[in-house]
Amino acid sequence: MGAADVVPGVSGGTIAFVVGIYDELIDSIKSIGKDSLKLLFTGKFLSFWKAINGNFLFFLLAGIAISIFSLAKLITLLLTDYPVLVWAFFFGLVLASTWFVGKDIKERNWKIILGFIIGAAVAYYVTVATPVSTPTNLFFIFFCGMIAICAMILPGISGSFILLLLGKYFFIMEAVNTLNLQVLLTFAAGAFIGITSFSRLLSYALKHFRNMTLAVLTGFMLGSLNKVWPWKKVVETYTDSHGVVKPLVEVNIFPDCYIFETILLALVGFFIVYFLEKLSEKVSK
Repeated sequence: MGAADVVPGVSGGTIAFVVGIYDELIDSIKSIGKDSLKLLFTGKFLSFWKAINGNFLFFLLAGIAISIFSLAKLITLLLTDYPVLVWAFFFGLVLASTWFVGKDIKERNWKIILGFIIGAAVAYYVTVATPVSTPTNLFFIFFCGMIAICAMILPGISGSFILLLLGKYFFIMEAVNTLNLQVLLTFAAGAFIGITSFSRLLSYALKHFRNMTLAVLTGFMLGSLNKVWPWKKVVETYTDSHGVVKPLVEVNIFPDCYIFETILLALVGFFIVYFLEKLSEKVSK
């Protein structure tokens, strides 16, 4: 999930869905609220830990954090030097995820189909939206944390890409690479508020409108494929704090290079999801 969240266009929520921990993730996050925090502040640490499914959240968040801090530099480097191959891998991964999440929809009617179409349309629109110039003050960084974290737990909607649209992806990546604690802690505080609030809405939707929710989420993933199409042309760039010119706005083009390698890496991404899905089914039994 950490590796996926680093890449603009790929959602950690997609990975959580594929490996079968999505519902537990949402319910565990939702459990962090007034009642559980009361246990914490009254010294009932063990009860608090059990109430929030602490073991699950601790190891999951530890894995995400280790992955983000260890892979942030590598992923940004690969996206700069080998973008076609990186996008190819994640294209296969997201395509397979769309199929495996979609097959869990137990009902087929016009409402479900409409929800799927709306989800796909929204995700597609997000992928073609143009990044904007935004401030770097801590209040806006807090706001970015709230918005991006909600996208990160939605399959198909990438928190990293939302940051890109908000003009803060490379700013946050730079903060990760340089360990700018002021920025990181502010962003984390916003993320905490955002995820604990949004998880309640998502948990309710999954429990009471599961098929419709899955249809919309599957649509999100299908629509997001536009962002992870491997072959792109840079139409706008920006210069980072080190004077390095990097792509800011890209448009998709027809395949023009690395055809064999792209197909191979897309298949690798697809079958990784396939094997994760089978492993998840085996473990759940």
